Amino acid sequence: MTVIFRNGLVLTMDDERRVLPGADVLVVDGRIAGIGYGLTAPDGAEEIDASGGIVMPGMIDTHRHMWQTAMRGYGADWTLTQYFVWYYLESGRHFRPEDVYAGNLLSAIEALDSGVTTTVDWSHGLQTVQHADAAVDALEAVPGRFVLAYGNIQQGPWEWSTSAEFRDFHRRRIDGGRLAGFQLAFDVTGDPAFPERAAFETARELGVPVTTHAGVWGATNDDGIRLMYDNGFMTPGTVYVHAATLSADSYHRIAATGGSVSVSTESEQSAGQGYPPTWQLRKYGIPVSLSMDTSVWWSGDLFSAMRTTLGADRSREHLEAHAGKQTVTNHHLRADHVVDWATRGGARSLGMDSEVGSLTVGKQADVVLLKNDASPVMFPILNPYGHVAFQAQRGDVHTVLVGGRVVKRDGRLVDADLASARAKVQATVDHLRETMGEEAWLRGMNPDIPEAQLFDNPYQYTQWDAGSAEWKH
Repeated sequence: MTVIFRNGLVLTMDDERRVLPGADVLVVDGRIAGIGYGLTAPDGAEEIDASGGIVMPGMIDTHRHMWQTAMRGYGADWTLTQYFVWYYLESGRHFRPEDVYAGNLLSAIEALDSGVTTTVDWSHGLQTVQHADAAVDALEAVPGRFVLAYGNIQQGPWEWSTSAEFRDFHRRRIDGGRLAGFQLAFDVTGDPAFPERAAFETARELGVPVTTHAGVWGATNDDGIRLMYDNGFMTPGTVYVHAATLSADSYHRIAATGGSVSVSTESEQSAGQGYPPTWQLRKYGIPVSLSMDTSVWWSGDLFSAMRTTLGADRSREHLEAHAGKQTVTNHHLRADHVVDWATRGGARSLGMDSEVGSLTVGKQADVVLLKNDASPVMFPILNPYGHVAFQAQRGDVHTVLVGGRVVKRDGRLVDADLASARAKVQATVDHLRETMGEEAWLRGMNPDIPEAQLFDNPYQYTQWDAGSAEWKH
């Protein structure tokens, strides 16, 4: 298939960070064949008018619990503790393989709709290999790029990663399969016995990277990083998710071993893993990618991730300056930084930078056009990076290509069976609600509200005297 975008404002995100107004992008046989002005397209090429829009690489989410998407918004008022109790200890075990399928299917479709062309399915709900098969089935049913990060919160990683069933699954579904990649997903508790060693050894034997929730307040800390380092399991392919409550020593270890951090700012701000750590990661020179974590709480797009990350980093910078009676006059974190993290940063962290993440001749054609002539938000486009980070939103995603295949056109998904996805998700909701019981279902969605304590206000008055035009005690 041949496609050419005409007359768009092109954000290449290449090594030179070229921004090309009024340029064309030519796609031939799934790859980018040309970027420039007045390009000649082969006969029969599909021409897409990109005038008034931004052409950019497809975005990359490096940490999304896709299996939880059927519970969209259910945990909006949760803390991290409530999330752990619901999924890890109580209700997560009620998910059947078909429920994992439903969540993954909806999440995969949603990702493409918002211009996310590559997504890491941080799939820690794989209680059995039947759940894992269902996860892969759903990902393979949607024409995006997906990396399966295999995990199981109902068992220790030293158990499931060494089982014959897991090895058989890897042989059947991953070796020679259609997924874009594979990771092992598990956390390191800091237990001095280091029981996670067996899972790291499995990852090393299979030649796959590990992704781990590190630096999560009350759950994972510097002890886990030290154990990984001392035992030689910190590698350039390791992705540390959140990394929000680590010491300088741990950040040094991550930087020295070439790892990267997946920042989920909406999650860290709301759930309590720790303050979003980009201010620290910048200090230590640690590569960053962005992720949205889970739709059980937050939005499922990287526009929100970009703007909340900028907001959190800048807020911290202002607060620290104000504490020292100073004023910030120049921001360190810029809009182009977070656009890079949402595209090429994700590609780097996944070892896919030679194929995706930027608009470069020869790379896979994962391309997004942001254009919405019906929206007052999409003009004027003066600062293209700022527009992507602060102005654009899901509804402005006009066209999406994955490997040259058009999966969204004119603001509508192509060949996406939303009715079927809706029916599968509703079946999951019905199953969970019936299994839990109505009281438990409602209690889980509406956690207790702490009692508020009000300070005495010395400026309280009880009556307004119109004659004297003043408050009387």
